[in-house]
Amino acid sequence: MIGAPFINSRSYAARLNTLDLPGVWFRPAYFQPTFQKWAGQMCGGVQIHVRDREIYEPYLTGIALLSVARALYPESFKWREPPYEYEHQKLPIEILCGGQSVPDSIWRGTPLNQIKQGWQDDIATFLRRRIPYLLYK
Repeated sequence: MIGAPFINSRSYAARLNTLDLPGVWFRPAYFQPTFQKWAGQMCGGVQIHVRDREIYEPYLTGIALLSVARALYPESFKWREPPYEYEHQKLPIEILCGGQSVPDSIWRGTPLNQIKQGWQDDIATFLRRRIPYLLYK
């Protein structure tokens, strides 16, 4: 589940489901976290249902969750400030995404398919580099 006090669960789920992300469906939900940022507050959000794990793209889904929240609630949406773990300079989202490119794209409202295209060359490079290390081909 993911959400925040400022999210309308039905609107959020509806917008996410229009993206037709592979292998996943979003159900509106309300919940009250017992720890972390929104502890003790009623949050609107979604329950994430993986329907087909063979085609599900968790990283893309995570980016979509953030992108839609930013689009629907620009006045309330903000990145968590440092520190995070042992890092005191970078935004936590930059650490989680591996750099500034994806968070900057989300903030600017870049379409999800363009954000995804941005990491395709890196994936191709990784797939080529790993070949010599595979035990079974």
